Amino acid sequence: MENMGTYDDSNVDVGSVVEAICLDDVDTPLYKVESLCMRCGENGMTNFLLTLIPNFRKILLSAFECPHCGERNNEVQFAGEIQPRGCRYQLNVQSGDLKMLNRQIVKAELATIKIPELDFEIPPEAQRGSLSTVEGILLRAADGLDVLQEERKKVDPKTAEAIELFLVKLRACATGKLSFTFILDDPAGNSYIENIFAPSMDPSMNIKFYERTLEQQAALGYLSDSSKTAEGAEQKFSVENKDTPSTATTEPHGSVGAAAAGRKAIAEGSSAEMVEALFRYSAPEEVMTFPSSCGVCANQCETRMFVTHIPYFQEVIVMASTCDGCGYRNSELKAGGSIPAKGKKITVSIKNVTDLSRDVIKSDTAGVIIPELDLELASGTMGGLVTTVEGLVTKINENLERVHGFTFGDSLDGNRKTRWQDFRDRLNRLLSIEEPWTLIIDDALANSFVAPATDDINDDKQLKFEEYERSWDQNEDLGLNDMDTSSADAAYDSINLSSKN
Repeated sequence: MENMGTYDDSNVDVGSVVEAICLDDVDTPLYKVESLCMRCGENGMTNFLLTLIPNFRKILLSAFECPHCGERNNEVQFAGEIQPRGCRYQLNVQSGDLKMLNRQIVKAELATIKIPELDFEIPPEAQRGSLSTVEGILLRAADGLDVLQEERKKVDPKTAEAIELFLVKLRACATGKLSFTFILDDPAGNSYIENIFAPSMDPSMNIKFYERTLEQQAALGYLSDSSKTAEGAEQKFSVENKDTPSTATTEPHGSVGAAAAGRKAIAEGSSAEMVEALFRYSAPEEVMTFPSSCGVCANQCETRMFVTHIPYFQEVIVMASTCDGCGYRNSELKAGGSIPAKGKKITVSIKNVTDLSRDVIKSDTAGVIIPELDLELASGTMGGLVTTVEGLVTKINENLERVHGFTFGDSLDGNRKTRWQDFRDRLNRLLSIEEPWTLIIDDALANSFVAPATDDINDDKQLKFEEYERSWDQNEDLGLNDMDTSSADAAYDSINLSSKN
């Protein structure tokens, strides 16, 4: 860890530590607070340190030590905000690979750890927030189970024998003798597993971000009634809105001037970048407003929606919502129409500054490839974006720095630090156009788009669109293999037949 202060003041109160969280200065001193030892009842000492993990986020480390009985423990708390979505890391650890076991782990307080091969789960209450490694977490869990083994042998020998056999397997995993899958699931989105291949993709690790359920929102303190279920929330929503018309209300296009109503309505719930990019094409004729529920706090809010057409692309639906209760804002861009029969790969050659200003629509199913950097982002990375080529590269840089934490910590070896710094410099050089480079957007649903630099898209020789047949695996990931539309097709055919007669 960096910036380990040496300040020592036993009279500093906890309020000073809380105030330090709000400071931008990372050279925060080390605070010491006298605390009660829960083992012997005497007073021990708790050390607090606010530190910034480079390219991750600000955390508060606390370490307790009792000089009377030797009790020691430590904990990690996050000083920043809860992330908009939860995260799930899945790491495949092969036997004999000690580097995998040495990966650093940031486990938040509400995170759950699972090992499916052992049918083993560490719930949030079993291990508090910690900064450790894969090996350290497994050995700590094994030691925790082993503490009461002598008592178990006296009371329930069969259970004690089963746990003894399990501990052998768990310690075998911790020492690299067995292959296993290490899953870290955190609804707050603040946990992290180190990527030793950064900035490249990690072939052994899979990262997914997801929307939290109502139960997870309640655990994070967003819901006042933790017993509220999805069904109950749905029933409450129906009762509260029984007088609300089922059809969406619309704002007249000319009420506050041409396109002004649409601009204002979308801007209230969307980023300025998205609004500016979308209105280059056409202004919406009407903005529809309908009631919905906040995805974070589940309170009632309004969602605004409009449909606009992008030349050479298709109709798109823009949905933006903002919650007055918690302040959460969300904007989404959805493609209109049916699911395309083929996927699409867009290749654009970037040669000058004008190319950096090309508008880009990247859907949440699209992957991004830059061959010159050997960079490949899997589909779904960064979600859906409405930006420019320059903005896309900038967001890639920011996203890599956020996901690949511990990049510049003092525990990182020199070769990996140099490799990451070199990659970041090369990524930044793309924006200076020192040499031509290629941007490839591969979207299995063909919902992404790069704007041409000429009035006629056929005259743009630097822009290339390719359609391809989706593989079975791609259809499986998109849920298309299990989609059965035979009943709907039969209904449409019967309607068309009766209309002709």
